[in-house]
Amino acid sequence: MSTPFDKQAALEAEIGYKFTHSIMLDMALTHSSLPKSQHNNERLEFLGDRVLGLAIAELLYMTFPNEREGDLAKRLTAVVQQAALAEVAEGLGLSNYVRLSVGEIKAGGGKKDAIMSDAVEALIGAIYLDGGYVAACRFVRSRWEPMLATFNVPPEDAKTRLQEWAQSRGLPLPEYVVIARAGEDHKPQFDVEVRVKGLESLTGSSTSKRGAEKAAAAKMLARIDAGTNQ
Repeated sequence: MSTPFDKQAALEAEIGYKFTHSIMLDMALTHSSLPKSQHNNERLEFLGDRVLGLAIAELLYMTFPNEREGDLAKRLTAVVQQAALAEVAEGLGLSNYVRLSVGEIKAGGGKKDAIMSDAVEALIGAIYLDGGYVAACRFVRSRWEPMLATFNVPPEDAKTRLQEWAQSRGLPLPEYVVIARAGEDHKPQFDVEVRVKGLESLTGSSTSKRGAEKAAAAKMLARIDAGTNQ
């Protein structure tokens, strides 16, 4: 049976940072739904949000030296939104570590993007307070650089675009269904099928469910843009 110390060590290995003051990590993983959770992660989430914004802005500035401010802003918005943070949380397996009340657990709190995205920001805030900006920035780079590498142009969210396309035609919202999951827990592979009324379903693959959803949506949009299913 794993102990709290084992779980902390496992998460530290995953994020690539060992806390000097373990209370900081403990606080980052404590949701406000817990009874008497005065020391929950809400304040750390507030701080981590600002640290993340600065770290990403710096990373974008260095990575895309010839890009205009407006395009940099689009990139920043895409990778700090809730869905992107939830994708990072999923990659870390953070739902296995965040402490929730019994009621929140029953309500599916471990799968709620809002809770998991806040926990990621709280974790960044905790690293910043424990080890400084360089340590926090190192963590951000490790998780966000692969995401940035997938954007050849300033991104537009594929799922949002597909949803807007369907709504503009009076169609039901696109449906995303996991049809396969393979690989080890630390390196999974998801296949997700996107279904839009009147169109042939398409499948996307990624190391996270949300990434596979985006890939499937992008494929569907490419088909639509090509005019084969309009």
